[in-house]
Amino acid sequence: GNKSQDSGIAEMEELPVPHNIKISNITCDSFKISWDMDSKSKDRITHYFIDLNKKENKNSNKFKHKDVPTKLVAKAVPLPMTVRGHWFLSPRTEYTVAVQTASKQVDGDYVVSEWSEIIEFCTADYSKVHLTQLLEKAEVIAGRMLKLSVFYRNQHKEYFDYTREHHGNAMQPSVKDNSGSHGSPISGKLEGIFFSCNTEFNTGKPPQDSPYGRYRFEIAAEKLFNPNTNLYFGDFYCMYTAYHYVILVLAPLGSPGDEFCKQRLPQLNIKDNKFLTCNEEDGVMVYHHAQDVILEVIYTDPVDLSLGTVAEITGHQLMSLSTANAKKDPSCKTCNISVGR
Repeated sequence: GNKSQDSGIAEMEELPVPHNIKISNITCDSFKISWDMDSKSKDRITHYFIDLNKKENKNSNKFKHKDVPTKLVAKAVPLPMTVRGHWFLSPRTEYTVAVQTASKQVDGDYVVSEWSEIIEFCTADYSKVHLTQLLEKAEVIAGRMLKLSVFYRNQHKEYFDYTREHHGNAMQPSVKDNSGSHGSPISGKLEGIFFSCNTEFNTGKPPQDSPYGRYRFEIAAEKLFNPNTNLYFGDFYCMYTAYHYVILVLAPLGSPGDEFCKQRLPQLNIKDNKFLTCNEEDGVMVYHHAQDVILEVIYTDPVDLSLGTVAEITGHQLMSLSTANAKKDPSCKTCNISVGR
């Protein structure tokens, strides 16, 4: 642009343009930013302008809400500068960021440098601290404990036939889908086999209905859950419904799944927690589960079909209860924490 038209700016040296931008200390809702700049005119910088945008994917809404500022005006503090709170950063989301330096004038206007190059980064998953907050919210609504004796897994007949023919009779762990909290560190990463353990209030047995197929593998609880297993809290969510889901991970001690969870998830005491317990009474293992949440249990090792039974269920296939890739309701006060969604 022709700067000579504005004599005020014409006299001034241009402000240094940030370059070599570095993003560090990334969490699910904050990051640190630093950059290099020429020392010339550096002492005139009073503010930084930071332009932060979600990286658009092809199907996202291109029309930004006009009232949401993408620019942060920050006082020129020593670098690296921590960015948090000014935006509701979402976990596990790709962003672009660019910076300019600015000098506030006597009249309140800003003189600004050119924009830096645009760089990209991705926010992190929930940390153990965040998951512990979710865990505490889940404990509030878990309800009283009911007895259980089996874990079960519903699938189509083809799944069990395939397991027998191609996997030597052992169900194989697979990567967890993206259902549940957006910041969940197990989504798309943890490998395991999903089991249910909820019982019908009146019979104490598994319900006869299922969204996941007409065939059910049932296994005695102690074969998957015993003192040689670690128990972890994985997630707490709902899908615009009245009922809530809690994901728990059962990992045999020292297994790859156990090592994965140790780094990332809050561990529960198997004898004493609000969701799923295992206690020895008179030499017999006794199991209880929370009544008021739907538990989804991920077992991280292969499970041989010979350890249990496969039979057809008599009830319905309730597809509406399926949680495959289901999106968590971000407005629910019960199961959201105040960090990025």
